[in-house]
Amino acid sequence: MSFTEFLAGVRSEALSRGIRQDIVDAALNIEEPLPLVLERDRTQAETVLSLEQYLARRLTPKRIRMGREMLARHRELLDQITARYGVPGRILVAIWGVESDFGRLSGIRPTIAALATLAWDPRRSTFFRKELFDALEILNRGDIDLAQLKGSWAGAMGQPQFMPSSYLKYAEDFDGDGRKDIWTTPGDIFASIANYLKGHGWNAKETWGREVKAAPEAARRIASDIKRREDACKARRDMTVALPLARWHELGVRVPNGGPLPKADIEASLVSGTTRRFLVYPNYDALLEYNCANAYALSVALLGDKIAAPAPPEAKKPATPKKKALPQRTRKTRK
Repeated sequence: MSFTEFLAGVRSEALSRGIRQDIVDAALNIEEPLPLVLERDRTQAETVLSLEQYLARRLTPKRIRMGREMLARHRELLDQITARYGVPGRILVAIWGVESDFGRLSGIRPTIAALATLAWDPRRSTFFRKELFDALEILNRGDIDLAQLKGSWAGAMGQPQFMPSSYLKYAEDFDGDGRKDIWTTPGDIFASIANYLKGHGWNAKETWGREVKAAPEAARRIASDIKRREDACKARRDMTVALPLARWHELGVRVPNGGPLPKADIEASLVSGTTRRFLVYPNYDALLEYNCANAYALSVALLGDKIAAPAPPEAKKPATPKKKALPQRTRKTRK
């Protein structure tokens, strides 16, 4: 099907769904699909980089430092949101940082054109076709103007990078001004992220997990003997089934310093990279709902932990030795 024929079908269906004619005419005035969008869809960093490479790229000293500054700057607001939704401020700031670099980079692609391109492409057309109609509904409701509706190549919007369906279901008007503004209002941005995680099962009484170690022999035994989870999400299929912490201890899993795992009545799955391993608890699944990639979920979780930890003391530069003053020559006065 040509792109023109595809758009004609979308226009017809949009009108049948009650989208106003003026919205349909303006939003779907698209001449051709966006090649860059198709290219990016096939080269996502979460799928082409190793876990260790991805984490190194995301958890930079600059991002950690900025995260600490943002956590401190919005502390009072974040505390209010945590009290209402049960999601820690450090996790909210970490998602904000990973998704849009703390609001600096929320995307420049026209959302409707990006979604139309991906909905036309047969690779994931069913998913993106639904998101396209949800984006048209956001315009139809008057939540944002077409000219301002820009975001990522994948159609993610605003500073939390919500897909249109997530916006319609989870976006919050925390400041009570009548708008669910995930583009510019900090309270709405953080509350929307918190509402999303809470809606996907985040438990305020638990954390996400922790990094662990396993000797090579133990790692081989786990890889061969412990089953993987069954799920449509590939990240979950790459994880083990959940086992009690005591069982992981029996299998040779230890905390990084070589000590025993904590004694807790909780089950955890193991996520393994090439050199790094993590035991993850049920809250980790809520992070995967935001982006179903272990590299993504771990980058958020670890960034949250790092920005909440005290900043290390700055190394003092060694004092520069003072140069000895050279003896001044006495100018002789000619007689």
